[in-house]
Amino acid sequence: MTTAGDPSSPIIHGSSVCSCINLRRASSAVTGIYDGFLSSSGLNNSQFSLLKHIYSLGPASVSDLALEMRLDRTTIVRNLKALEQIGYVEDISAQGSRNRLLILSESGKVKYIAAGNQWEQAQSFLQEALGDEDMKVLTTLLSKVEKLMA
Repeated sequence: MTTAGDPSSPIIHGSSVCSCINLRRASSAVTGIYDGFLSSSGLNNSQFSLLKHIYSLGPASVSDLALEMRLDRTTIVRNLKALEQIGYVEDISAQGSRNRLLILSESGKVKYIAAGNQWEQAQSFLQEALGDEDMKVLTTLLSKVEKLMA
């Protein structure tokens, strides 16, 4: 008989009948993979993703980022704070403006470009671990799930 404290227990390692729990576990695992590859850069995947989107969009508002990343503004603002404190992201909006206009500082650009290789390694690791066909299926299913709330 296995118990919850037993590492071989299907209770710990098996899938749940709850799709929400299964998705949360998978999300946590994938986040851990990316964060592990990015750890030497000093960034986590959320921070890298923000730098990537600001770099790609050029000057961007928080609303632009939220729309492009399909995340709520509160999450964006919370994750931006550390990047602004470190000096990787700058607000170039006019004094007194209600809308923030964000860009990467020079050190933010350097950090983003340097961390890009680690992010690519994480991408490759996941691609190789799942294989092309499963990766396509996963991407399709995740898109379908995301559209349920659209």
